[in-house]
Amino acid sequence: MVEQVILGMLMQGKMSGYDIKKTTEQTVGLYFTISYGSLYPALKRLVESAMVTEEETNNSKNKKLYELTEAGRQSFLSWLREPLQSNRREYLVKIFFYDYLDQDTRVRNLQLFMYEQSAVLSRIEAVERIVAQELTQIPNKDDYYYRMSVMHYGMQFYRMELNWLNQLIEKRDFE
Repeated sequence: MVEQVILGMLMQGKMSGYDIKKTTEQTVGLYFTISYGSLYPALKRLVESAMVTEEETNNSKNKKLYELTEAGRQSFLSWLREPLQSNRREYLVKIFFYDYLDQDTRVRNLQLFMYEQSAVLSRIEAVERIVAQELTQIPNKDDYYYRMSVMHYGMQFYRMELNWLNQLIEKRDFE
């Protein structure tokens, strides 16, 4: 998945490793994280497999710029065309077995998880407000339709999840 995210970021144009990481954090970072420890080995593999080219710059930082090749573009688009898959959510498996835990531990863990999920929702909402403002300045908003729809999905998902977690804590019946 790291390679696909890198290829996707490079669809926008040449970037340094730092730029790829920063752009990832600012865009899909709420759903996918990338560390320098996984970024640079993945870039090396992509260069070796001719999906990406590497160019040394002569500026004061001597940074490398990476650019998507046609093979990399085709590989990325091929990956995008694959059917969507649902990721695994380990926390649901744990909650399934929460009947074996004492009430205090259940509530404490659920409240902590709610707090974490609420923080994620707040970050998504903040990003959405900024992006919505920026989109008022862009002539063709349709170019960002799917990116914005993922953000809206994230907000709906986290709101639903927070509601569900609250019901679990209060041990309310589900309608």
